[in-house]
Amino acid sequence: MSKRDDLIAKYADDLTNKCKMKPDMALLTKVTIGCGPAIYNADSSTVSGSDASELETVKNNFLMKKLGLADGPKLMEAINAVIDTYGRSERSKHRAVMYYMLVQHFGKEAIYK
Repeated sequence: MSKRDDLIAKYADDLTNKCKMKPDMALLTKVTIGCGPAIYNADSSTVSGSDASELETVKNNFLMKKLGLADGPKLMEAINAVIDTYGRSERSKHRAVMYYMLVQHFGKEAIYK
């Protein structure tokens, strides 16, 4: 297995065990690929749920630019809902897992088809 395949398996495990959801492996793979080289860097591969500037970056760069969503309070509400699902006490929230859950939350799977 490639390093990316190993990471996708780890993300699927997080979705199954920590988030209690059955992952769509095709979508998870495409979201992971969409994260690019960030998944291989220890710092950029995770999202700090307590860092307001990092959450603002997720909102601006992923939700608004990538998914094409309009700015509004619903975006930050969705990010916080995903963090709650992942577990606020969970230190390493994988970026690909959070993005996957946000794509599903907003029904934007078609972007990755």
